Parts: sequence; structure tokens; C-alpha cells
Amino acid sequence: MSMSKCEFSISFSGTAEEVYSRAKAAVEKQGGRFEGDSSGGRFSIQVFGNISGSYTVSGNQLEIIIDEKPMMIPCAAIESVLKSQIG
Repeated sequence: MSMSKCEFSISFSGTAEEVYSRAKAAVEKQGGRFEGDSSGGRFSIQVFGNISGSYTVSGNQLEIIIDEKPMMIPCAAIESVLKSQIG
């Protein structure tokens, strides 16, 4: 069941490679799948259902699009967790 998409940007300091490493580690620590490189890719993770999406790196911004998420999890909650793990 697909819900409306979430789109947000996370500003980061450091290199795209460092952000990629942090993001990959955060997703895999939760048992998720992370595919891509320091310029873009896809991820999915099981948290109260499937959360999946894609990312691209543009300068010092990580652009994230969530394609699928459980209805009970608001976009703001996903954004907040990702910012705390990556930003």
C-alpha cells in the first residue's frame, strides 16, 4: 500500500562520502537495505512496516524522497530521525 511521498533535504557538513557512510551504517544497523554511492541511490528499512525511498547528493544537501511508508508514521518523524542520524 503506497502512501503519499515525503520529500525533504538534509544539510550536512563534511564530504558526500562521509554522509554516505553514516547513512549506510544507520540503515544497516536497523536491518535495512542500502544501495548506491556518494552521489545517489535507494534504501529500504522495516520500521512498523516498510519505509523505502531514494536519495541524491547535491552540494552539501542530501535530497531524500520517501516512496513508501506506513500511514501512521508522519513524514516529519522520518525526517527528524534521518537528520539526527546523518546531519
